[in-house]
Amino acid sequence: MGTFRTFLFAPANHPRRTEKAFTLGADAVILDLEDACAVSEKIPSRAKVVEAMRLPRTCLGYVRVNPMSTIYAYGDLQETIQAGLDGVVLPKVETAAEAQTADWLITQLERERGLELGSVDLMPIIETALGVANLASILATTDRIKRVAFGAGDFTLDLGLRWSRSELELLTYRNQIALLSRAAGKEPPIDTVWVDLKDAEGFEQSTLHIKDLGYQGKMCIHPDQIAVANRCFTPTPEQVARAQRVVDAFAAAEAAGSSSIQLDGQFIDYPIVYAAQRMLAIHEKIAKLAV
Repeated sequence: MGTFRTFLFAPANHPRRTEKAFTLGADAVILDLEDACAVSEKIPSRAKVVEAMRLPRTCLGYVRVNPMSTIYAYGDLQETIQAGLDGVVLPKVETAAEAQTADWLITQLERERGLELGSVDLMPIIETALGVANLASILATTDRIKRVAFGAGDFTLDLGLRWSRSELELLTYRNQIALLSRAAGKEPPIDTVWVDLKDAEGFEQSTLHIKDLGYQGKMCIHPDQIAVANRCFTPTPEQVARAQRVVDAFAAAEAAGSSSIQLDGQFIDYPIVYAAQRMLAIHEKIAKLAV
């Protein structure tokens, strides 16, 4: 689908803010029919999502529908699965049955509307203890799910945790989501939003932390967060140069019959090389976004 360092939320019921959101440099924009829309705005905002997805843009466009447990989910999917939509963000997924139902509905709508089958991405947000407990079965439901996201706001509410600045209370659950995603052969997950908009330093620390935990990107709720998250998830020129040296040196050694070498005093074997190759692949994908 693309490179996902940043998913920016924008309220689906504000066309001007929506139009601007697509110009701010995020890898994907999520038009929100759930938390950003009052009850009175949810149904009327569906048409605004469809209209926005038909406009020219340089990043991917997603819609966050309401949870499958609500009266709005079916109508949200029925109206917004149209040409131009890249994906659906499904909040508060707790069971494989919810993901399977959403996948079935999307498939029928793709077929009815002449869209390529499987072309609409489905990204569940895991936001409860039950969702984490059932994550393996959720991930096994459909190939339409390429990755999941973690939502800490509802998760800490569900477990009665205090969401601290250090986020140490989230470490176990973040690790579990990353581990199960990898075990299921999915992409690395997307991390939760950072709600303290005045604490830019905390946001950057959180972003660097979850990158080291194996996450590929961050959900954002303010334009100022985009550049920071993009930078944190983009390999630096020094890192790219080092990775290229590792790959080149190992290729030369391998051609000479050796499968382990030293480079600048560091022992280099296959896991180090594979990590360097992965970094170069990420660098190439990100470079294409600027073209």
